[in-house]
Amino acid sequence: MAALLLFLPAILTGLTASFFIEQCLSPKPRPVTQRPLSALQLHIGTWLFLFAVVLLPVLRPWFAAVMLLAFQLLLVLVNHAKYDSLREPFIFQDFEYFTDAIRHPRLYLPFFGIGRTLAAAVGFVGALVIGVMLETPLTEALPLSSLAASWLFILTASGLLIRQGLKNCPVITFDPAEDLLNLGQTAFFWAYRQAEKHSEIDSTGSLFAELPLRTGKAKQPHIVAVQSESFFDPRSLSGNIKADVLEHFDRIKTEAAYFGRLQVPAWGANTVRTECAFLTGLLPEQLGVHRFNPYRSLAKKSIPNLVAYLKRSGYRTICIHPYPASFYLRDQVFPRMGFDRFIDISGFNEQHKEGQYIGDFAVGQRITELLSTPDASGEEKPLFIFVITMENHGPLHLEWPEPADNERFYQQTQAPACGDLTVYLRHLKNADLMIKSLAECLQAQAVGLEHGRPGLLCWYGDHVPIMTGVYQRFGEPDGLTDYFIWETSAQALSATPIRRGINEAVAGCRIDVSELAGLILKIKNLPI
Repeated sequence: MAALLLFLPAILTGLTASFFIEQCLSPKPRPVTQRPLSALQLHIGTWLFLFAVVLLPVLRPWFAAVMLLAFQLLLVLVNHAKYDSLREPFIFQDFEYFTDAIRHPRLYLPFFGIGRTLAAAVGFVGALVIGVMLETPLTEALPLSSLAASWLFILTASGLLIRQGLKNCPVITFDPAEDLLNLGQTAFFWAYRQAEKHSEIDSTGSLFAELPLRTGKAKQPHIVAVQSESFFDPRSLSGNIKADVLEHFDRIKTEAAYFGRLQVPAWGANTVRTECAFLTGLLPEQLGVHRFNPYRSLAKKSIPNLVAYLKRSGYRTICIHPYPASFYLRDQVFPRMGFDRFIDISGFNEQHKEGQYIGDFAVGQRITELLSTPDASGEEKPLFIFVITMENHGPLHLEWPEPADNERFYQQTQAPACGDLTVYLRHLKNADLMIKSLAECLQAQAVGLEHGRPGLLCWYGDHVPIMTGVYQRFGEPDGLTDYFIWETSAQALSATPIRRGINEAVAGCRIDVSELAGLILKIKNLPI
């Protein structure tokens, strides 16, 4: 017991400080007295467990306590960075992004900021100084047997607290901000971890679970579905933006079978959420906790999806994403879904870049090549090409506007503070040109060829871009993106399309991204 007294000051100080540091989070958690008992058990138990783990190699209780508080401070800073950019707190499923930040620093570190990086560095250096230079190891004050007994007592107590807390694990709403507010950060992490561990994606009633029904002898169309990075119509932000920045998008909407605004489950990032909703047709309620990073589950288990459905219907299925295939576990998920081929960053080179990433022009060329090249097997199968572009991916503030951009994109000279918007418009114009080239390619495949095949182009944005300064100046967008589904049918080519919407409503309607693949299957020229 006397030995434990050497640990108590550091433990009590560290635990108390951990509750105070939590109050720096966004949103700020409720006071300790207003949280469930299980949340407090998980917080205290986890802190004691981590204290025991750090204490074992360093043998300095104050050093261990300060190191834990420094790491907690880092989590607070990361939480602020995410909340400021994406309007969502840091959740348990985000921990894998620490390794992603090392492998893909450009996607993450610029949003963390220099100030936060310096604060985190100072915290850890300070902890090292306090621990190594100002504190003597416990082995100089305690016999090894007493030290081991005390360490085991702390470890056992932490295990009992965590076990009891998990036994009555707090109920969560899957609204991260609300759950963090109610539970505090540590219990919040545990609750989301437990929910992911003990639940599965509910694909009951999936549109893609049934066998495809083929009707008639008409050729099945080539289908190109483009998830365009950060694509939305920004012209509502400012009347100073020239209309022709999206001239081809505007034109094709007049010919489209469907078009309108798209409800997406992401803001600024988390592309995989929108991507999964499109490919599986599942709502957030069906995904449960897996809505936050569904590919963590889908890398291990297959569920009905659009790709497998089209493959059963006779399609060759190809995905193009000009980024490393391992990102978001796509190299594991996409073969399970049914893609025959995955063209990732290795299919492109530095000359294909436009800004920071592979440009839409190069991606559009690759799609055109695939549509124009006969299958090596000699079979005349239709193609389903799913494209995830990268050109418009942030951080936009790492690029500079070009001298001619003001004249190209604005009615009047734009303020220097809107550099992110100018860079965004330059890339958005390239996306608009990609729309034009894909429509022309599909039309050429359908018209004037002896063995012509109709085509269908689905285009949508995964989320709005991160442009915090621009939104502060002009106001935040509503978070909706834009979509259209265009076909090379007689109606579309004659510019007198039959306009339809979800449940046969008028075109220009607002739908959820989970409904988009269903609309593709409703196009009357698709005999499945």
